[in-house]
Amino acid sequence: MAMGLGAACRRWVGAALVMLSAALVLAPAWGRTVLELDSPREPVPLLDWGDVWLDPTGQATPGELAQDRSLPWKPTDPDAIYPLTTGKALWFRFTVPPAPDAERWYLVVPYSSVNRVVLYTPDSAGAWQGLAAGDTLPVAEWPVPHRHPLLPIQVTAEEPRHYLLRVENGHSFSAPLSFASESWLSRNEQRTSLILGIYFGLAGLAAVLAALSAISLRDPAYATYSLSVALMGLTQAAMTGIAGLHLWPHSPRWNDVSSLVLPVLGVGAALWFFASVVSLPQRSLRMHRLLLVVACLSIVVAAGIAVVDPSNRFRLMVPYIAVGSTLAGTMVLWAAHRGDRFGGWLLLGALPVLVGAAFPLARTAGLIPVSFWTMHAMQIGIALELPIVLVILMLRSQQRRDYNRRIQGLDRIDPATGLINEQVFRERLVRLIAVSERLKLRAAVMLVTISNVEQMRQQFGSRAVEELPLRVAGRLMSVARDIDSVARLSEHTFGILMEGPLATDEVAAAGPRVVARCLMPFANKPLEWVAQVRVAQALVPMDGTDPDMLLGRLQVLLASVPNDSKRAVFSLSKVSTPVA
Repeated sequence: MAMGLGAACRRWVGAALVMLSAALVLAPAWGRTVLELDSPREPVPLLDWGDVWLDPTGQATPGELAQDRSLPWKPTDPDAIYPLTTGKALWFRFTVPPAPDAERWYLVVPYSSVNRVVLYTPDSAGAWQGLAAGDTLPVAEWPVPHRHPLLPIQVTAEEPRHYLLRVENGHSFSAPLSFASESWLSRNEQRTSLILGIYFGLAGLAAVLAALSAISLRDPAYATYSLSVALMGLTQAAMTGIAGLHLWPHSPRWNDVSSLVLPVLGVGAALWFFASVVSLPQRSLRMHRLLLVVACLSIVVAAGIAVVDPSNRFRLMVPYIAVGSTLAGTMVLWAAHRGDRFGGWLLLGALPVLVGAAFPLARTAGLIPVSFWTMHAMQIGIALELPIVLVILMLRSQQRRDYNRRIQGLDRIDPATGLINEQVFRERLVRLIAVSERLKLRAAVMLVTISNVEQMRQQFGSRAVEELPLRVAGRLMSVARDIDSVARLSEHTFGILMEGPLATDEVAAAGPRVVARCLMPFANKPLEWVAQVRVAQALVPMDGTDPDMLLGRLQVLLASVPNDSKRAVFSLSKVSTPVA
């Protein structure tokens, strides 16, 4: 048995020496080290286990690279940003060691907007076979249709396999390459699908609610917001690869330009939306026209992006988004400084989106490598913005409805106190008299006038005289019952209709209660700052059934009271007054 163990050990040592010799022989051509696939720490990053070379002509073939030992290969760097443009090609080479073939493995290129990637490996006859993906190809025709390129690699237990990866892109490339098994990809995709589903569900709900609100409330701000949210959602769908996988899997041309065109259109729609929310046409027509010109310019810029050379697209996209975002922020700040109630909150809600948009813009410009933040920062920002802006729009709509109600009710409501005016008071008095006569009920009508107006003007000035009726209106509302009506009949005269049936003691106590309530001191006011009122009251229908004659008699009763009278409550039933 010992002899058997020794023979087995010798075989394992021999195999290890053969693999080490092969690695040393192939090192100049295939990288400095052999890649190690380790399932417990998936995805396995390439790190510096491979080599990279930039082909300035873009004409090199896999066979030439395998034969040419003079090429200046460099170790791969996961944080490197390679200055790739149209007409150039970026090559990676790496070796996959022998490994159990029970699990399928994939090369993960976490960049859905890459133009084209081709993974080459030699077959048994030495010919190079390639698998291609990228947004210049229909996603439905990729080896594995996915949000971003997934390229199958062959893993065998007998021998290592060598690979070449060719990358073509219109601007810089910096996606960190990694390797993942099929089971890990399945678990990770479920988590990613859950997160993206929540985000797109939220964005879709916000767009639908805004569209329905625009129709029901007839508010154009909701319509522009619905368009803005829809374009932002499509932008994120294009940048994450969801759109290429599900919305246009057979349209490679549009899939190639959509991640650059849609953000530009989204900024144009956002400018239009901001102008609607802060009522820019009413504040500055010149600034509004400038903003509309910049917003409409997004269509021109988007068309230019679609037709120019791919390496020049970001030169149109990045400046427009930067200028448009700056202009939008400046406009909202200007409106907030001019007194717009929602300008500051709107800027606060848009701030996460502006911060999140900086990451993909910097990535497109080649300033930072592809990372979690370049792919998802804007989604996080939009998820924070959506509820804030919806609340702002609801508050703005409520304010607009209140304003409209006030404007429409000016012919029936006193704008200073919110009480009904003389016209409505007379209409309700007619109804009160009719109901009292028909049901044989006792009701009451009272006129209340402020008697110390001149005294207040002499002691506290004209500002106190303007404020006093508003204070009295509040006191009268606190005295009246829910079914009673309080009206402002003139600058210093008010009316109260007390619905029946009323008992005799209720009628007798009504006038003194009004006087006592008005004589109570006001908060933060001197003790002398009080409202002295006089009350004239009549019974309905006992004291008359003609509303105009009844009000006239009450007015004459108040006018006949001497200025130095100590009485404050007068009843029409107990005095004989001439007809007004």
